[in-house]
Amino acid sequence: MSLLLFDAMLCALLLMLALSSMLSRQLVDAIILYIAFGLLMALAWARLAAPDLALAEAAIGAGLTGALCFTALARQGLHAAGPKLSRQQRFWPGLFVLIMLTGLLLSLLQLQVQSGPLPAAVATQLDNSGVSHPVTAVLLNFRSWDTFMELVVLLSALLGTLKVTPPLTQRGNWALSRSWSQLLAPIVIFLAGYVLWAGASQPGGAFQAGALLAAGAVVLRLNKQLNWLHWQNGWVRLLTVIGLLVFSLVAIVAWLLPVIPAKPVWLGWPPAVAGAIILLIETFASIAIGITLTLLVVAEPANHPAVITHQRTEEGAHG
Repeated sequence: MSLLLFDAMLCALLLMLALSSMLSRQLVDAIILYIAFGLLMALAWARLAAPDLALAEAAIGAGLTGALCFTALARQGLHAAGPKLSRQQRFWPGLFVLIMLTGLLLSLLQLQVQSGPLPAAVATQLDNSGVSHPVTAVLLNFRSWDTFMELVVLLSALLGTLKVTPPLTQRGNWALSRSWSQLLAPIVIFLAGYVLWAGASQPGGAFQAGALLAAGAVVLRLNKQLNWLHWQNGWVRLLTVIGLLVFSLVAIVAWLLPVIPAKPVWLGWPPAVAGAIILLIETFASIAIGITLTLLVVAEPANHPAVITHQRTEEGAHG
C-alpha cells in the first residue's frame, strides 16, 4: 500500500512539474522545473524496473538537456523576457494535456497484462548474442540498425547545431568549482568505464557511459578547462565520427568475411566473436557520444574569437 501511495504521488508530481514547466512565464523557472521533471522521470523508470532508461534519463534527459537549455538561454541573454500569457491562454493548454493524459490512462488500464512473444524470442537466442543482458543483445546484435542510426541522428544534430550556434561569452569561473571539477574528472571516467563494461551483463552500455563522459567534460569545459575540445580541432572531429566509422568497418568485415556458411548479413556478428565485437563498438561509440554531447552544449562556431585565440596561442607555443 505504501508503494502504491508513493507511485501515485510520483505521478502527480510529474504532472504538476510538466504543466508548471510548460506554463511558466519565466524561461529560467521553466528550465529548472524541466530538470526536476527529468530527475523524477528517472525515478519513475527505476520504479518500472528499467534501470537502463533511468540512467539515460538522469544523465541526458535531466542533466545534459538541462545544461543545453541553460546554454541556449545564456546565448540570448539571461534577462530575456519570457512569453506573457493570460489566464485563458494558460488554461486551455493545461486542460488539453489533462484530457489527453486521462484518456491515455484509461486506455492503459483496459489493457490486459500479458507478455508478448519478443521476450521469449530474445531469451532463446541470447546465448548466440555474445552478451548475457537482453537489452544489450537487442541493441547491439539483434537490432544493430537501431543503434547505428541513433549515432547518425546524434551526429546530424551536432552538425546542425554548429551551423546555427551564435557565440557564447564565458565569464570568469569560480576557483572552488575548477578544483572540484579536476578532482571529479577521474571518478567520472572510472564510472563511465564501469558502466560500459557492465552493459554486457547488467544495465549500462555505450549511451550511459557516453553521457557520463559528456557530463564530466561539460563541467570541465565550462570551467575553462579542456580548451582543446572544440570543433576546429581535427582530432575532436575524428572522435565525433569514430563510433560510426568503427561500426561501419565491423559491419563491412562481417559482410565480406562471413564465418557462418550462409548468406552474408549486414550488421550480423558471428556468435564466436560477438561479445568482443560488441565491446569494441560500444567503446568507440561511448567516446563519440561523449564528445558529441559535450559539443552540443559547449560547441563554439568556427569564427568564434575564443577558437581563433586558442589556435594562435597553440601556434605561438609550438613556434
